[in-house]
Amino acid sequence: MDKLKLHSPDFTQANIAKLAELFPNCVTETRDEKGGLKRTIDFDLLKQELATATVEGPQERYQLNWPGKREALLTANAPIAKTLRPCREESVDFDTTQNLFIEGDNLDALKLLQETYLGKVKMIYIDPPYNTGKEFIYDDDFSEDTQSYFQRSNQKDEAGQRMVANPETNGRFHSDWLSMMYPRLKLARNLLRDDGVIFISIDDNEQANLKRLCDEVFGEDNFFGIFQWQRRQRADNRNQSNVSSDHEYIASYSKSANATLKGVKIDITKYTNPDNDARGPWASIDLSGLATATQRPNLHYDIVDPKTGNIYPANPNRGWSKSKSNVEAMIEDGRILFPKSPSGRPREKKFLKDLNSNVTGFSTWLDSKNIGYTTNGTRELSDIIQGKYFDFPKPTSLINAFLAQATENSDIILDFFSGSATTAHAVMQLNAEDNGKRKFIMVQLPEACDEKSEAYKAGYQTIAEIGKERIRRAGQKIKQVGEALASTGSSCSVPVEAKASPTASIDIGFRVLKIDSSNMKDVYYTPDAVQQGDLADQVDNIREGRSAEDLLFQVLLDWGMDLTLPITQETIAGLTVLFVDGNALAACFNTDINEPFVKELAALHPLRVVFRDAGFAGDSVKINIEQIFKLLSPSTEIKTL
Repeated sequence: MDKLKLHSPDFTQANIAKLAELFPNCVTETRDEKGGLKRTIDFDLLKQELATATVEGPQERYQLNWPGKREALLTANAPIAKTLRPCREESVDFDTTQNLFIEGDNLDALKLLQETYLGKVKMIYIDPPYNTGKEFIYDDDFSEDTQSYFQRSNQKDEAGQRMVANPETNGRFHSDWLSMMYPRLKLARNLLRDDGVIFISIDDNEQANLKRLCDEVFGEDNFFGIFQWQRRQRADNRNQSNVSSDHEYIASYSKSANATLKGVKIDITKYTNPDNDARGPWASIDLSGLATATQRPNLHYDIVDPKTGNIYPANPNRGWSKSKSNVEAMIEDGRILFPKSPSGRPREKKFLKDLNSNVTGFSTWLDSKNIGYTTNGTRELSDIIQGKYFDFPKPTSLINAFLAQATENSDIILDFFSGSATTAHAVMQLNAEDNGKRKFIMVQLPEACDEKSEAYKAGYQTIAEIGKERIRRAGQKIKQVGEALASTGSSCSVPVEAKASPTASIDIGFRVLKIDSSNMKDVYYTPDAVQQGDLADQVDNIREGRSAEDLLFQVLLDWGMDLTLPITQETIAGLTVLFVDGNALAACFNTDINEPFVKELAALHPLRVVFRDAGFAGDSVKINIEQIFKLLSPSTEIKTL
């Protein structure tokens, strides 16, 4: 039920609406006096529309601009004082897995991953909000200086405060959506390898803006293509315009010119030699073209069979694919196949030996017969978690099509709009099919489920919980199918949703890491703000309630070490030491570190060592520690926190 307006008409907005009908190109977005977005008229363009000569105005240049772009760039570049805290109880195979599930704001996650995964990700797939006026977008309010933002970011954000509605009644501002996507794409580009590729799902609402945004972030020269996917099997009759939007797009860009997709291997089994042609195996190829008689009149002519005299005219809307002189030469060379019936069409005899490559291009038209529809994604998810918790989940076959094109056996795949974790499911599935070792990194905000939703009633409080549970169950299902095939000695001829190699030994685990405020107290970042009376409370700069493993993961982030490296715990001289990847890092966060312990640890020759700054038994130990390592393990790098 609508509420009464209780105010007089807003004639300004009414006039803007009228002008928008006449001159839609003159409508733009700008900031109001309170800093909010509003629709307004570009008066310079309006003057030009109403003038008979060129109107003087600002210098014209080709660019993508919007209110908030500079703030969005600041957002991408500003540091944050946060960390990733491990959550063993929600993880699967925490000690051995190579996969990550990061719970928190994806902007924070992308920043935290910069040191560790800079230039290491082979493929990114994301399915961001489409700005349809029905979903939420991230609320990035960083219109402040970098230092203020850095200090404020030390505080923990509540997940519910990170999402805001951008409804149709609000005008579905393009600027809000662009400001949300811009910093995330810039940071994502840093993580890609030089030969890395990104795929971004989108629909008509922002497809044009996404293309221009990616041109700016990745470069026009690195544009691969926009794939078209028919998402709906049947036409939608709910649209008042009687237009059924049945497709979506997947925009694809590379990090650099070094990247390529694999293409589609040509099925050489179609090349045979039934007539014992001396030139070898051949295949019958369509000779039709794509140009109309108006576009290419030279491709519209009659082909005459010299043996029968039958005449085959060109299709008025398509013509032939080759010129008349070329076809006549091919007839002389026996490369044209004439039909037995006058109503048939001549075809080309294509020889296997003439192929320049054994692959052809990966088509931007995705065949839904092979890819499936959103209904397949819905059924797939429902079969895994026994409930319809997402309206339009992507089928794993869609993601697998891109994984097969862009990745190899041990590549890293990132999805920072993870949702129901379709990408993680697809990675495990493909690994099961080809014995791959691909690794995934999923990032999902713990966005609260509506209390009226089926997901909430089933016990899922956040979207992130659904994604984690899907990975757990999908992994178990894939493992069970592989074990069953292994026990029967069967091949892989099973349905795609259950397909697995009987010899597959795949990683179906994942480490859950949750974004939180830094492990360090505020004094670590703002020492000047501490009052003299507070000094006694600041002897230890570690925030209360943080475990040794919490501290370890912040060290891994700071040192740029892989977040999936194996971690073991040992006791040396009565003190607990966490070892990462064997001897790559040794961390001791006890508060009574002494010289006998340090000597034993140094004798193990770790590459890196880290201690708590306030963890030494005395000042003399802290002073002597470097000398001990210089003597016993001179190559060890030592740090404190």
